[in-house]
Amino acid sequence: MLFQQNYQLRTMNPEPRTIIEVGHSPDADDAFMFYALTAGKVETGDLEFRHVLRDIESLNRWAMEGRLPVTALSLHAYAYVADKYALLPHGASMGRQYGPIVVSRKPLDLDALRRETIAVPGTLTTAFLTLRVCLGEFPYAVLPFEEILEAVVEGRYGAGVIIHEGQLTYADHGLVKSLDLGVWWHDRTGLPLPLGVNVVRRDLGEDRMRQIAHFLQASIQYALAHREEALGYALEFARGLDQSSTNTFVGMYVNDLTLAYGVEGRQAVNTLLKWGFERGVLPHQVELHFVE
Repeated sequence: MLFQQNYQLRTMNPEPRTIIEVGHSPDADDAFMFYALTAGKVETGDLEFRHVLRDIESLNRWAMEGRLPVTALSLHAYAYVADKYALLPHGASMGRQYGPIVVSRKPLDLDALRRETIAVPGTLTTAFLTLRVCLGEFPYAVLPFEEILEAVVEGRYGAGVIIHEGQLTYADHGLVKSLDLGVWWHDRTGLPLPLGVNVVRRDLGEDRMRQIAHFLQASIQYALAHREEALGYALEFARGLDQSSTNTFVGMYVNDLTLAYGVEGRQAVNTLLKWGFERGVLPHQVELHFVE
């Protein structure tokens, strides 16, 4: 078993509650992960969680301001907000030999990709960090992630970085996969590729941060134990995927490493941030602070 059923069904609590805003993307995997908190399926004590749905690059930018107490975040962005936020030990999205992909109208090798203008879903995304680690410098243009497939199909850009559901549907648009960053990363490190993380603002204090970590873990455990129920909710955010494809997508990014990083997951995070610094993408080495 990847998890233990240590969640509690929520009970009525008449006491005044503290509101905790949680930022996450309107995506099937995040929806699956946060379903139990959204639907009131777990007991959250004196806390009431309110969900703020934004695309990941907006959440990355907001984190620079410390706007939300709890938020999903690209690991890349965490390098710039580690002084404000601590990493929650649950909720990470990591790909085992898969990850963001670079698509194009015809196959392109790494040298050819360096000569193309590549559409990217944001400069703070981990996809962008990993591609910079892989290719070095390259010309790029920032587009909303949902516009990248069409932009490549129309020939406005020679290639595009695809995250989210487009990883399963790019071929339907007549495009080919020129690079899978998760495969590239695994071939060189033997590690999963860390992409998204969940963080909590440090000024909440250690006790509150640990309490929030416990509730997030309980939400993930509930979803894994009630998969069909949570998938039904996640389908609302699946952007055109059917139930089978949504199940596949959720399984890619909500797994044993989501429930807990473990030694392998923490090594993957450290290695990517270290390589990002050594290759000149990140301005400084990042000191990780996990809520334990």
